[in-house]
Amino acid sequence: MTSQPRPHNGKHHPQAPSRDQQVARLEQETAQLRQAVDSHATVDQAIGVLICLHQISADTGFTVLRVTSQLANTKLHTVAEAILAWAQNHHPLPAPIKEALDEALGLHHPAGTQDTPDG
Repeated sequence: MTSQPRPHNGKHHPQAPSRDQQVARLEQETAQLRQAVDSHATVDQAIGVLICLHQISADTGFTVLRVTSQLANTKLHTVAEAILAWAQNHHPLPAPIKEALDEALGLHHPAGTQDTPDG
């Protein structure tokens, strides 16, 4: 941790964040990092599903997932969660995600549309 700027009288500089503010900022940052790690794991698992189903590389799997997200105008982690729900529990893919996934697979893996999860 960096030391707080202090004037000669030993009091905290008025513009320096208080200890409570620093703790609150660090707690918020920690929560955001945990969310990012969880989201990253979900995305990686969804890429794994695409790799298994379509025999594509990890890079292509990520590209297909990213393009699906863009085409469906849906956040990447939401697309990944839908793919995992389909793979784990046979929940149908929402129509916009299924259509976008079909299109993304067709663009990046032309032979891969045959095994697209049914929605």
